[in-house]
Amino acid sequence: MGDGASSSRSNNDSNSSSGNVGGRGETVVIDHGRRRTSCGYCRSTGYTSISHGLWANSITADDYQELLDRGWRRSGCFLYKPDMERTCCPSYTIRLKASDFILSKEQVRVHKKMQRFSDGVMDMKKPDQSKGKPNSSMCTFNLTENESLAAVSASSGKESPADICEKTCKDEFILLLSNKIDDAVRLCFGGDEFPTTAQLPKAVVKKVTPQVKKKLMETSEDLLYTSSICFQIAAVFRRLKSTEKNMTDTSLSSDAELADISPKVIAEKLACLMKQHGELSDVLSKACNGHLNFYSATKKTSELTSDARKQAPKIGGNSKRSLTDNTKVLTYKKRKLEIRMKRSSFDPEEFELYRRYQIKVHDDKPEKVTESSYRRFLVDTPIVFIPPCSGDKTVPAHGYGSFHQQYVIDGKLIAVGVVDILPRCLSSKYLFWDPDFAFLSLGKYSALQEINWVKETQVHCPSIQYYYLGYYIHSCRKMRYKAAYHPSELLCPLRYEWVPFDIARPLLDKKSYVVLSDFVALQDQPTPPQDADSITRQLDSCPDHDGSGEASSNEDEIIDIDFEDSDTGLDDESGSEAISASVTSDSIAPDVGNILIDLNGSRVKFKDLQRVFGPIEERHLAELEMQLHRYVKVVGKELADHVIYALW
Repeated sequence: MGDGASSSRSNNDSNSSSGNVGGRGETVVIDHGRRRTSCGYCRSTGYTSISHGLWANSITADDYQELLDRGWRRSGCFLYKPDMERTCCPSYTIRLKASDFILSKEQVRVHKKMQRFSDGVMDMKKPDQSKGKPNSSMCTFNLTENESLAAVSASSGKESPADICEKTCKDEFILLLSNKIDDAVRLCFGGDEFPTTAQLPKAVVKKVTPQVKKKLMETSEDLLYTSSICFQIAAVFRRLKSTEKNMTDTSLSSDAELADISPKVIAEKLACLMKQHGELSDVLSKACNGHLNFYSATKKTSELTSDARKQAPKIGGNSKRSLTDNTKVLTYKKRKLEIRMKRSSFDPEEFELYRRYQIKVHDDKPEKVTESSYRRFLVDTPIVFIPPCSGDKTVPAHGYGSFHQQYVIDGKLIAVGVVDILPRCLSSKYLFWDPDFAFLSLGKYSALQEINWVKETQVHCPSIQYYYLGYYIHSCRKMRYKAAYHPSELLCPLRYEWVPFDIARPLLDKKSYVVLSDFVALQDQPTPPQDADSITRQLDSCPDHDGSGEASSNEDEIIDIDFEDSDTGLDDESGSEAISASVTSDSIAPDVGNILIDLNGSRVKFKDLQRVFGPIEERHLAELEMQLHRYVKVVGKELADHVIYALW
């Protein structure tokens, strides 16, 4: 059946309203049944990846949320669910409750790197500086908000979230001040006029405590940070002068000439250079008795605003040269980072970025990266868009549906994250980025952005609490990065209960397919069992079936590879699932009798097919009934009762 025949057309049949849930559209699917494909994870040569597939002509956000919570995913308009017991690489749905998220040290570093790049402190790296091909993973990211997610009880004796947040922000600012001093040192002593062969020390900036203020003889309450780098530089030149007496190497002469320069003179010159190419908006720098001090910019005094250039010193002793302002200065030009959320649609600029990414990062052949395949994979979506409504806290500001998050720096598109916004979550589907910006770890950075989006959105739309990272495949090392977003949960493939990853991990180390909910009681134990033999015995006794005598069925993801471009083969479903030719309309099982069938635009319940259309050959009716039984099993009874089942 074509899209037009199965679309949301008007129908006088009272049953047609069954697919319209809460006025949010309707779900219409075509069942592709169980299928086999080659695997994009283990790169098997045979049809070892087994899944159940549905083509969705349309699907409500509510229904797609329910399917996610039964292990389904989508590639464009195609929905798929791994057959976990039989597929080569069992794929577990993984999610994270955003309010519980705890930043790791690596994730903090990723954010700091982007912050330095945005501030202009860090320049772009050349493509050949990147080591190998970086992994692709998964609103302005607020560091303070994300670090406050590290929920630690203050009564436990550890740092509170607020303390962690404040400490990290200060560390970031201290690093920025240190970099500015180092740049000033290079300008002062690295130019053609005053070359030096000396290895000068790196600046260390410290927070000013009351004890330090007393030592510096400072009484200003605005003093925040200080650095003693000028004393260290002066000491280096004094040592060089001493060394020159015992050497004939003339290369040390220019360095020895600087030996008479005092820390006070060096501090005044460095402060002057920092003022010349822009101070940070939050602080003002000043030289004070050889120290470089940084004061709060909230109070301006005549001392802090005096013209430091008038104090530019001359090199002491016998030198006739002075430190002039002729040295080229390195300015900090801030970059503007924007993150724009837009509804899924074709954008030529996005497609060109996607094309570059696929060819350079994934080694795709150029002729394979076509506009049509891109549209099918990342633009087309069956999810019915629900616009926001003023005052309605059940719908987020952008509405429900499929979206592209564009990451733009100074007007240049550098990354696009494809996501679905659903009633309980933001589901991350794919990310592609400019290979020239690989050094920014955009996969990890975008995941942090998406987690933060959930946190911010939850304030106005409380139902949205989770971040879905797609499938977690324990046997695939490239997929294990998803577990770094802690604390995450995996979906039990049989009972569809969420199990903490820390409980699931030792189980998956022993066996690729596990009914995780059987071990959920381990949550109450302080640590997972340490006896490997004990775990193995438990896993060996784990039930492999759902009690019906038939292997439980799920479906598989191919790392965001379009199913239409995959090699496929039909699954042999003979044997235990042989169709009984004796099934008649009188023996129709009640769990499929109320399924609404769309046949050439006419909609009727399965149990009423013969009453509406007249006698149907028994073998065809039996085949359809068996197909519906499998369909109910993979989507669930509740969804099956209101989703419209379209026939080809």
